[in-house]
Amino acid sequence: MIKHLSYNRIDKRKWDLCISKSFNGNIYGYSWFLDIVAENWEALVQDDYDRVFPLTWKKSFGVHHLYQPFFTQQLGIYSKNILTHEVVSAFLEKIPERFRYTEIFLNAYNKPDEKKYKVEQQVNHELDLIKPYQNLAKSYSKNMRRNIRKAEKAGLSIVKNIKIEKVVDLFRANRGRQIRHLHENDYRRLRRLLYSCVYKNMAEVVGVYSGENNLLAGAVFIKSNRRAIFIFSGLSEEGKKQAAMPFLIDSFIKGHANAHLTLDFDGSNDPNLSRFYKSFGAKQTNYPKLTIDRLPWAVRMLFRLKRKLIG
Repeated sequence: MIKHLSYNRIDKRKWDLCISKSFNGNIYGYSWFLDIVAENWEALVQDDYDRVFPLTWKKSFGVHHLYQPFFTQQLGIYSKNILTHEVVSAFLEKIPERFRYTEIFLNAYNKPDEKKYKVEQQVNHELDLIKPYQNLAKSYSKNMRRNIRKAEKAGLSIVKNIKIEKVVDLFRANRGRQIRHLHENDYRRLRRLLYSCVYKNMAEVVGVYSGENNLLAGAVFIKSNRRAIFIFSGLSEEGKKQAAMPFLIDSFIKGHANAHLTLDFDGSNDPNLSRFYKSFGAKQTNYPKLTIDRLPWAVRMLFRLKRKLIG
């Protein structure tokens, strides 16, 4: 039986055990992760936490709606057992009526009925690291191998366990300037999230420095459920010229080759990023974006307009 539980009724010990035992478990689904990234969340739970579905929600313009929190690529239904179309449909039908609008990303193992729901496939990229490094490197594109040699000749160096703030500041000073929808509260939440991962020994923070000891690139990989997610990075203009990010990712692959681990590039529908990830031999996978709109027509138009205005 599928039950709807408010936040204070969720048994977090059983919840986290379900995420850890689920065949499709990922770090995004743990209760502590959701506590940091989501404004509010509650849940649908089947039987004794055999399957769980976090409902991340907020109230905007008078409308209760499900949304995808920042820094959380995939959520959806997690299960210790096989997931069928029927099971996925049963959970989606149990979403409480008070959530009049839903726009969330399910995980790759959730297959909603596309005849019944609006579903758009999103792009992710994954690289299985179980092979020796020499085998993995053979799958790199010629241009990628050339970039890595360029970085090596430039005398770039890898430094592990750099401070989270250095990566965040590098991002904000460069690409972050073009991203208007990330605000100070979002960066505070990001730092809290990444430090929690470090504290739990679930994060690897890596920097690339020039011969003059300037930070050119930084990245955070978070690890859970035999998966390392390339969740956040920063790159300077000089780092782009010196191929610092290819150098950084190659170093991570080299250091984790022969491991029962999947490098998850955290996806992108951007063709340029997609091409970049594929140049490491990563394979494209897909996961569904689900939209359920129960709003009256007039409210729907107003809700969409206001959301566009605030970005």
